[in-house]
Amino acid sequence: MKEYWNMFIKELTDGDAYFLQIKNVSIRWYSVLILIGALISIGMLLKEAKRIGISKDFIFNLAFWTIIMGFIGARIYYVIFKFSLFKDDLLSIFKIWEGGLAIHGGIIAGAITMFVYCKKYHVQFFRVTDMAVPCLILAQAIGRWGNFFNGEAHGVAVSLAHLQKLHLPQFIINGMKIGGIYYEPTFLYESLACLLGFIILIIIRRLKYIKVGTCTAVYLMYYAVVRFIIEGMRTDALLLGELKVARVISIIMFIFGLLMLMLISRKGRFENLYNEMPEEKIRF
Repeated sequence: MKEYWNMFIKELTDGDAYFLQIKNVSIRWYSVLILIGALISIGMLLKEAKRIGISKDFIFNLAFWTIIMGFIGARIYYVIFKFSLFKDDLLSIFKIWEGGLAIHGGIIAGAITMFVYCKKYHVQFFRVTDMAVPCLILAQAIGRWGNFFNGEAHGVAVSLAHLQKLHLPQFIINGMKIGGIYYEPTFLYESLACLLGFIILIIIRRLKYIKVGTCTAVYLMYYAVVRFIIEGMRTDALLLGELKVARVISIIMFIFGLLMLMLISRKGRFENLYNEMPEEKIRF
């Protein structure tokens, strides 16, 4: 059994970024993992929406537009700061399955989409973002493995001995050998940090007296710290001059989240509670 498992892992990590290749049809792991993350997120959103009284139709439509605009925003953000990679082949801008999505661009575009949609249907925006952020950070944890298969989002070159000292599974060590050189698996560090963030947010959201907006604020601050640290280790950061763009955005996110928490803390203990069921269901 162990022999077959090792053969399977070898197929995944011998530099093959493809989940499936049949004649002219190629499907990358990157695309598959992003799809898995999106489907899990929608399923979790629907379950939470049912619990707090928001209709399924509203969530389906919200998720549809938010995910689409999030992808577009993530790609535009990446292309803006890496335009030199696309200027000689503009059609390659549309090849998102090859990688090149910036999560900060997706967060910004997705948040704007959600705000407009919630405004249109008179739904409390921060209640919806509190529902969404645990799903988002879990999807981020899953999506980082797409970077692994694409051989991107890694850190500096390291020795094999360094990776072995980290007690990593062998398939990760194998996958971190790119072009004959071993690299720091920063994708893994961020994935694990996002998974921990997911657990933290789920626990916070179930607290009895948690106020609307708290989960969103904690997400902004938590992910800002995680990304600020990870970005210092990565070698493929998006740059604005000599500044790492993700670090600048992380600082802004942290400050915004902190200000949110300060404003929320000024409200009464029983005011605007997340887990306080609305008198009537929010219908689409």
